[in-house]
Amino acid sequence: MLTQRQSDILRLIIQNYTSSGVPVGSKTLMAEGIEASSATIRNDMKALEEDGLLLKTHSSSGRIPSAAGYRYYVDHLLKPTRVTNDDLQVIRQSLGKEFHEINEIIRQSAEILSELTSYTTFSLGPEVKDRRLTGFRIVPLNHRQIIAIVVTDKGNVESQVFTLPANLGSQDLEKMVRLVNDRLVGDPLMTVYQKLRTEIPMILHKYFQSTEGISYLFDAVLGQVFEDKIYVSGQMNLLDYEPHQDLNQFKSMFSLMRDSDELTQMIVPMDSNIHIKIGSELGNDLLQNMSMIQASYEIDGHGRGTIALLGPTSMPYSRMFGLVDVYRKELANRLADYYRLLDLSGS
Repeated sequence: MLTQRQSDILRLIIQNYTSSGVPVGSKTLMAEGIEASSATIRNDMKALEEDGLLLKTHSSSGRIPSAAGYRYYVDHLLKPTRVTNDDLQVIRQSLGKEFHEINEIIRQSAEILSELTSYTTFSLGPEVKDRRLTGFRIVPLNHRQIIAIVVTDKGNVESQVFTLPANLGSQDLEKMVRLVNDRLVGDPLMTVYQKLRTEIPMILHKYFQSTEGISYLFDAVLGQVFEDKIYVSGQMNLLDYEPHQDLNQFKSMFSLMRDSDELTQMIVPMDSNIHIKIGSELGNDLLQNMSMIQASYEIDGHGRGTIALLGPTSMPYSRMFGLVDVYRKELANRLADYYRLLDLSGS
């Protein structure tokens, strides 16, 4: 257990280092209010180093935090900074503009948070379990490609270009649209999902001579509404966190930012608290010098969403913690307003 002075020293070293990037020495700590001699402070710094909480640089007598030091600080010493009025105004103005669908709000939320922090940010919308399929269209682009458009009652619109299997023609597509509208539109998405696995395969055999191509199209088109839609913003900021990384490392990092399944596993918190993962806690060697702050928000009757930011381990945790906490509340309020308008327009 640290003494009060050692706790103060660790806190001040982390606060100074995360703001300046310069190793912190005893003179700086004295100037910051540590009431002890340089020799006493250096002894405490050495004890913190032996505990694995500080690291001594080669070029200076100053110390910098270790991953364990950041962890101790986050768990025991962190006090969130109050969000500035300027930041709050930017958040409210950006989220306050007119949006035409939920995914626009989710995507914009990642962009706003990235601009505020200069970090890489992630936004995952509320869960899909209570949504209903309300619209389905297929728009031909040419003789082999189509755009499939899927709409839910909660304002989500998914559209994607598909290349048709060689054995499918325009009449097959017309049958598919009729089948979806007759059998699936109006159902909750979980019911749609169950029918795709049970009832629909049997029906396809009545409608089509060969079901191979059409089964693929059903799964590909309607399966997209069940995917967790993660929006990522500020990917190029990754270069700032790891200035000495080689090209292959950056390519691997960029590929990770496009892997929805892995990102979902990494960013979704298990409860409503704000969580901070540091270095190896992120479970990926590419991110060992980074930290992630993640937080969820609840929309009554519509599920849980998540926001997260990824930055260097030397991020200013107090400011980022306070910003994420306020941001998730503002985003939840904006989404709740949008859902209320949907409900009113549908009543």
